[in-house]
Amino acid sequence: MAAKHVNPTRMELTNLKRKLVTAIRGHKLLKDKRDELMRQFLEMVKDNRHLREKVEKGIASANRNFALARAVMDDETVKTAFLLPKQEVYLEVGDKNVMSVEIPVFEYKTRTSDPNDIYPYGYAFTSGDLDSAVKSLADILPDMLLLAEKEKACQMMAAEIEKTRRRVNALEHVMIPETQEQIKFITMKLDENERSTQVRLMKVKDMMLEQTYQYSKRYAD
Repeated sequence: MAAKHVNPTRMELTNLKRKLVTAIRGHKLLKDKRDELMRQFLEMVKDNRHLREKVEKGIASANRNFALARAVMDDETVKTAFLLPKQEVYLEVGDKNVMSVEIPVFEYKTRTSDPNDIYPYGYAFTSGDLDSAVKSLADILPDMLLLAEKEKACQMMAAEIEKTRRRVNALEHVMIPETQEQIKFITMKLDENERSTQVRLMKVKDMMLEQTYQYSKRYAD
């Protein structure tokens, strides 16, 4: 159907052949990109699953310790213990390029380097379970940030894979077949025109031969 919208000339045929070569090359490059994206995506998903299990275990441990702490401490004491935190965490967000996808990179640093600053309270009125809960959360923080980074990267990689897949399909099932059909149509038309031209030339040649024969015969008589 698309062949009806093209001009059947040799220049158009040359342009379409160049377009087809470019489309085929682009199709191969996009397929290679899609396959590599899929490979890296599956690796990320695998790492993400293991990391999520680790983080969930750490959070579950912290929750258990908090539950034990609240069993022996009243709510007011727990709230007061966290009113004035000693430590602060600063998050820096960067990015890195993976197969033309800008995925986020999270880095953090603390206000102080003293590991005991994670405890914002004194030890006189708190339980050891509360200390364990705070320590569990502090230990799991790097993995939580890494998990957030990997999950966002997986989302972005999945979106890029889908976009690349659509482009591959558009080239494979629409653009390349249509261009091939257009080339076929123009080639057929040019062949028809060439055959018609040859027929006309042969007729002209026959007419000229006929006229030459008539002149020769007239002069001979």
